Amino acid sequence: MRRRPALNSPLEPMDKGTGKHQQKRLCFLASLSVIFWILLLYFHFAVLGSNTANESTQFPINPTNQESTSVHWVNARVTEPHKEASNFVDNKSTQIQSNPVIPDPVPSDLSNAGVKEEPGKKATDDGNDEKENFPFIRALKTIENKSDPCGGRYIYVHDLPPRFNEDMLKECRRLSLWTNMCKFMKNAGLGPPLENVEGVFSNTGWYATNQFAVDVIFNNRMKQYDCLTDDSSIAAAIFVPFYAGFDVARYLWGHNISTRDAASLDLVDWLMKRPEWGIMGGRDHFLVAGRITWDFRRLTDEEKDWGNKLLFLPAAKNMSMLVVESSPWNANDFGIPYPTYFHPAKDADVFIWQDRMRKLERKWLFSFAGAPRPDNPKSIRGQIIDQCKSSKVGKLLECDFGESKCHSPSSIMQMFQSSLFCLQPQGDSYTRRSAFDSMLAGCIPVFFHPGSAYTQYTWHLPKNYSTYSVFIPEDDIRKRNISIEERLRQISPEQVKIMRETVINLIPRLIYADPRAKLETLKDSFDVAVQAVIDKVTRLRRNIIEGRTEYDNFVEENAWKYALLDEGQREVGGHEWDPFFSKPKKDGNGETDGSSAEAAKKSWKNEQRDQSR
Repeated sequence: MRRRPALNSPLEPMDKGTGKHQQKRLCFLASLSVIFWILLLYFHFAVLGSNTANESTQFPINPTNQESTSVHWVNARVTEPHKEASNFVDNKSTQIQSNPVIPDPVPSDLSNAGVKEEPGKKATDDGNDEKENFPFIRALKTIENKSDPCGGRYIYVHDLPPRFNEDMLKECRRLSLWTNMCKFMKNAGLGPPLENVEGVFSNTGWYATNQFAVDVIFNNRMKQYDCLTDDSSIAAAIFVPFYAGFDVARYLWGHNISTRDAASLDLVDWLMKRPEWGIMGGRDHFLVAGRITWDFRRLTDEEKDWGNKLLFLPAAKNMSMLVVESSPWNANDFGIPYPTYFHPAKDADVFIWQDRMRKLERKWLFSFAGAPRPDNPKSIRGQIIDQCKSSKVGKLLECDFGESKCHSPSSIMQMFQSSLFCLQPQGDSYTRRSAFDSMLAGCIPVFFHPGSAYTQYTWHLPKNYSTYSVFIPEDDIRKRNISIEERLRQISPEQVKIMRETVINLIPRLIYADPRAKLETLKDSFDVAVQAVIDKVTRLRRNIIEGRTEYDNFVEENAWKYALLDEGQREVGGHEWDPFFSKPKKDGNGETDGSSAEAAKKSWKNEQRDQSR
């Protein structure tokens, strides 16, 4: 048999080049090793190193305070923004800086001014990155969400300890020296219902409301506000439900200044510790007091001086305080209407009342309800009363101590309803509730001092005062240079009809709706005031972002002029009403000899006349 060749015979030629192949293999392995180490070093320095660098450059918005504090939540009915149109995180996980950076140039004592450009700030090309650094930017972004009916309208309400509000109502007998306020706290602050015995009122919606009950009425209306939120970072404004009017009322007589100031100082201390305060240093906060501003503007710490010093506290100067009478010379208070007797629960109640006021026959050309002020030589009430008595077309309802028809809401409203014009001179201070009662009756008001309405209620009344009222300067009456009857007869019947229609159309925004119900299409006094505060805060925030002030050369003592400026005006000049307000000032607080405080004191004494109203 033929022998097969050995299996390894073909490999014999390869043995000759074995050394050469081994050298190539070593070179290949060395190359792989080099590549491996290069990749390993690249991964370490390029990838891991960049992550470390990124972490080291992520700073908080506020470099001075790297810890953040959770938002305080209140038990309020919440309406959240529509999530599909926003980039917001869930509200409950939101955190804000406890001490957010507010540009230094924001004036600490001026809540309605903007700021100049912050030193050292450099804007980016589009400014978006810079804007994101402001702690209130989330609130402004809600305005852009057109699908959210509450966008730009959210209100955050502080959950105050009850000593600042509800506890006061438990001691309602102490809220006034002469009046038992307990009965006026009924029906959410509206007071007891009024019986329509004489057919003067509507059958529903009328109450014996105390003229200083706005604190509790406003607070109860806020509970029904449709855009409450428990996330302060999206709030357009922050409400402080402090019963400032009730607080000052209980201690004005027979108490030292320490007692009078205690609650105000305690409130400010409480607020400044809250994270919500840090968003804008309190410039987005507002509170309500159903008293005149002079009760909160004690000029010194002398025991004899009137009132407390709430509105002179540095923190309070940042807040907005809504009062039934504001100061012409200060920028941190704003006038809102006194409450009337009418508090409708639905729109139809208002429409029916307005139609009724249009159809009334008014037999008196003018009327006046009030008492003389013999102890005040500057008062023109004596002359007004004399002219009413001597005129065949004038009606007078004299008010004084003891029994008087002035204590009867029915008698007052009946007279106003039968008059074309209602005379509204100054009360003990600039303003009086009677002005709103008369307009509610469709009566055209006649004012004698611009501080009685025109510079007070700029949120609620037209700036063009001649469209709804008549102005007769006090000096024209005081010097007996003019007859009220002759002045009013000069107005044509056609013009009177137009003015009366304007007054009647104003009624919804001059009344406070029933806090237990809700108007559907109409905006009441509460709605107007809240929207005005929101607009004010929003404007301030935008000014801060844009690095501009709201007014040029702002002078706080001219505060009354700024609210009268037309849209876009930034500077005030001389005004026809300068003689009414240009008095020698002392201490820069708009006071001369405490005359306004003295007027406030007298108004308290005169409450004895109104205790049954």
